Amino acid sequence: MGKDSKIYIAGHRGMVGSAVWRALEAKGYTSIVGKTSKELDLRNQQAVIDFIDNYRPDIIIDAAARVGGILANNENPYPFLMENLQIQNNLIDAAHNADVSKFIFLGSSCIYPKFAPQPLKEEYLLTDSLEPTNEWYAIAKIAGVKACEAIRKQYGKDFVSLMPTNLYGPNDNFDLKSSHVLPAMMRKFHEAKPTDASVELWGSGTPMREFLHVDDLAQAVIFAVENKLPEHLYNVGTGTDVTIKELAETIKDIVGHNGVINWDSSKPDGTPRKLMDSSKLQSLGWLPKYSLDKGIRDTYAWFKANQSAYKSVKI
Repeated sequence: MGKDSKIYIAGHRGMVGSAVWRALEAKGYTSIVGKTSKELDLRNQQAVIDFIDNYRPDIIIDAAARVGGILANNENPYPFLMENLQIQNNLIDAAHNADVSKFIFLGSSCIYPKFAPQPLKEEYLLTDSLEPTNEWYAIAKIAGVKACEAIRKQYGKDFVSLMPTNLYGPNDNFDLKSSHVLPAMMRKFHEAKPTDASVELWGSGTPMREFLHVDDLAQAVIFAVENKLPEHLYNVGTGTDVTIKELAETIKDIVGHNGVINWDSSKPDGTPRKLMDSSKLQSLGWLPKYSLDKGIRDTYAWFKANQSAYKSVKI
């Protein structure tokens, strides 16, 4: 693949897609394209087929998905299942039929069983039941992983799946009704900071989570673009985790909030622990660069500089 290879990023305006775009441009890639949802509805099979047939990309990076936290998953099980299936299946099948050289499918650590041994290895996929609060999204992503594996097995094509741990960074979703834990905490502490009002957080604070800066994931995607990886599925994480309480205290200190935290233990915790074993990808040469402290500081600086986008939603 040369620097003039035609690269289509599905979901190019989201947190992951925009980070991948920035990273590719920084590496000198000159032919990157993206389409907004108004320009191309990825749920529409014929529209996707027509676009791929006409544009003929060399590489497709699938960073498009309907995503959200526990609340959004619980309240919208059908669209989280069906829309994600539609998006990824349309892209994967169109890429296969158009003989696209390389397809990179991006998923999530939630594909692994709720009580799988820690750290999570790629081979634990489909060995037990999923976390009920996000199984709809997880089942869709598992289907995408298996579709890429099947194409790779049957046709020998370079279709690979990267499963990142919990992501955060610039262009994250800070809407409190649909965001994940880290951006939701950041916004809550930021908006409580002027009066040091108390902040309510869900659960007990005891679950452990691993967090990866989105720019580190973008470098993993570039690594997959520039190398033919020998296996179909790779975890992408840091290898370290923290409790949700530790995460809250870190964000609280970085934001400068001096109030108290009230933990609502009546709300679900989700999976007790999700630490990923990313040794397969790291052994090939990719390594994360961001510490959690630096990543949160950089993300908070970005959040403060982009406040106008989040004023309409109240806590």
